[in-house]
Amino acid sequence: MTDDILTESYPLYEEEEAGLGLMVAEPPYRELSSLLEDLLSVKGSSFVSLLKEITSHNEFKPLDGENGIFITGGEKAEDYANLLSAARKAVGYGYRVFILPNPKNIRTADFIFERKGVYKMFDLKTIMGKSSAENRLLESIGQTNHVLLNMATDYEPRLLAKDVKTYFEANKNAREVLIIKGNKFLSVSRQFVEGKDYFKMFIKRYLK
Repeated sequence: MTDDILTESYPLYEEEEAGLGLMVAEPPYRELSSLLEDLLSVKGSSFVSLLKEITSHNEFKPLDGENGIFITGGEKAEDYANLLSAARKAVGYGYRVFILPNPKNIRTADFIFERKGVYKMFDLKTIMGKSSAENRLLESIGQTNHVLLNMATDYEPRLLAKDVKTYFEANKNAREVLIIKGNKFLSVSRQFVEGKDYFKMFIKRYLK
């Protein structure tokens, strides 16, 4: 498999832990649903710290028979098969994958991915129609700034490039569209979309 990363230039918020030898009180226990609700209101390093706290929550358990996939239940959910398929592909590229629950009245994304200490939250959109990517991408606005597109159909590359560009134009906070095409992951950032020869370069990488 090849990991074809187009570009990824936005700042990563990483924290260093200093062992100061101080005694600190354990933070109070919080329900996972409460932590997920907070995702809607925090940004920057606080957002990444919250992702770490969520993935460390005791409600997450390793999925039986799988490596690197963690769940809180939900195996009977309508979209579980699509979620599991995408999660398995992400694990193949070195990610740990946390499938997020959907508590009542809380609009959450689908995954948290972790690799090499970097945490990102993704909303999954499985593309089956020949011209549905734009609408599916726009649906994710307000949930997360990273979208995972699982291409389950032959999609015209120039049209897909246009759909991705439209998404970045509509969502000024968007950072990344991660495209799964067969055995490849293509990471598309805002800098790439706004750069020179975007359509030409996107098509070249997509068809590679």
